[in-house]
Amino acid sequence: MAALGARGRAAAVLLRRGPGPGPRPGPRRYRHKEKWAATAPRIPPTRLALHHLDAGCGARLRELWPSVRAGLLCEQKYGALLNNFAPSDRAARELELLNAADFVAEAAGKAQPVGRGDSASLEESGEGRVMARAVTSPPLRTSFSPNIKCYTFPRGDITRFRPARPDALGLLDYYLMDAASLLPVLALNVQPDDFVLDLCAAPGGKTLALLQTGVCGHLTANDVSVSRTRRLHQMLHSYVPKEIRETVSVTSCDGRDWGQLEGGTFHKVLVDVPCTTDRHSVTEEDNNIFHKRRTKERQMLPMLQLQLLMAGILATKPGGEVVYSTCSLSLLQNECVIERAAEIAETQFNIGIHVEDLSHFRTLFQDTFSFFSDCRMGELVLPHLTANFGPTYFCKLRRMRKG
Repeated sequence: MAALGARGRAAAVLLRRGPGPGPRPGPRRYRHKEKWAATAPRIPPTRLALHHLDAGCGARLRELWPSVRAGLLCEQKYGALLNNFAPSDRAARELELLNAADFVAEAAGKAQPVGRGDSASLEESGEGRVMARAVTSPPLRTSFSPNIKCYTFPRGDITRFRPARPDALGLLDYYLMDAASLLPVLALNVQPDDFVLDLCAAPGGKTLALLQTGVCGHLTANDVSVSRTRRLHQMLHSYVPKEIRETVSVTSCDGRDWGQLEGGTFHKVLVDVPCTTDRHSVTEEDNNIFHKRRTKERQMLPMLQLQLLMAGILATKPGGEVVYSTCSLSLLQNECVIERAAEIAETQFNIGIHVEDLSHFRTLFQDTFSFFSDCRMGELVLPHLTANFGPTYFCKLRRMRKG
């Protein structure tokens, strides 16, 4: 019995060791290494964007921030920019039956037109730069083309527009866009025979609006991205007849170099810069600039914006005008870029810059948009649940003539 017991114990040892020679598996707890970096939850870019806005805009907008925040997180409101190159009367009647109204025409009805010769009052800043504040006296002045027609539904009305329809020639009857993004085009106030540059044009809503004025002497639409330029071409083919398309120069250059390529050429320049696109950043994961791999790109945005604005200023004729715009609430991307550009223009290029007072836009468009009243310069449209457009910042600069 004792011998059998010994043989049994030996067999048990063999079973534990396995059937033959070779390395024995280690203890189970050492077999796998946990990868904490792969298993720990990551903060999605939308939440990171919202945290960023809570910290920055919450302090600046104070009691306005909760309503702006709610607007950013809810469905955006749109406007229908009528296409003057297609028969638009039928679309206009249809929209009016749905209780939509042309907000541009309503604003123009409150004001009296002004021409190119109207001047702005000048004032010296503390740093010696010359700034300008446009004189606004009753009745309010209009500074935009009456040919632009854009329909919106009233405050609180969340009706959606039907998709655009083609006419007999295949041109679509209207273009759906954030109606607030039309304000920079209206502020540019294109005059007959102006040479106009849209420096960061794609996907093309503002380019189309510039064409709707019907008075551009020549329009150059540029975007650094070849793929986005293709979208711009597609938009033009969908909305603009061939004979008008042939008057538009579509280019794909780095906008920062434009001042060197064609300096002092244009009467009007629109600089709608890349930005944090706040509404997109808090709602969409795809192509989100708050993604971890795009951190450096996001941090460099103000420098890129400044370079693009300076290129726009240098591309403008003396006496010409530049409108700078973003779809961001950021002070750093808005007023700070304007202030720095004015300093560089004077100190490095001996160019005087007047920053125009656009406060009359607040009065003219207060029935359609919610504005922030405390911008140091320029105007800012705030999202709001009853008027969920924007954010859109825009500021108008005039390059002063020498002498």
